[in-house]
Amino acid sequence: MQLSEVTIEPIDLAAWAPYALEVQSAAFGLSPEEVAVRLQIVGRHAQQPGVLALGALCGGRLVGFGYGMPNLREHWWSTVIQPYLEARGYGDWLDEVFAVTELHVLPQYQGCGLGSALIRTLCERSGRHRSILSAIDAETPARRLYRSLGYRDLARAVRFPNTDRPYAVMGARLPLLDRWSQG
Repeated sequence: MQLSEVTIEPIDLAAWAPYALEVQSAAFGLSPEEVAVRLQIVGRHAQQPGVLALGALCGGRLVGFGYGMPNLREHWWSTVIQPYLEARGYGDWLDEVFAVTELHVLPQYQGCGLGSALIRTLCERSGRHRSILSAIDAETPARRLYRSLGYRDLARAVRFPNTDRPYAVMGARLPLLDRWSQG
């Protein structure tokens, strides 16, 4: 697969949610029960003011997606991460920031720059000067990608309800770094 075979374009998050969850399930290893819960969450997110959603399409098939929105302190995610950020002196990262909510690419399409193109395009279109996200707190390809684009750890060992895995909250100033010109 070549990146030139894939187009990145805005999608209606609510309409594409079932396909997005298929991608997320394949990329993240979700159970059918987790998919059902996340489908409801994506439906709520689709109604949020300022939500931006992009799909990576290859032959009309969704092979990757990402979405985010301006962060609000009253969002559930913000209420969970707030004490962790404030304890590290980064409480201001909850304000005037674009939150990358989900970013997933089918495994067979990973490693060719698709995730980078999706997150870069989302952040460019956000109109914000900073971006924030959470990722599993382990040395994963996703964390390496985020670091290569300029994200840095703001808080680690963040615990979300109903999950055993610790997460890291990462933030970056926008525009994101050009990872290809760093070498």
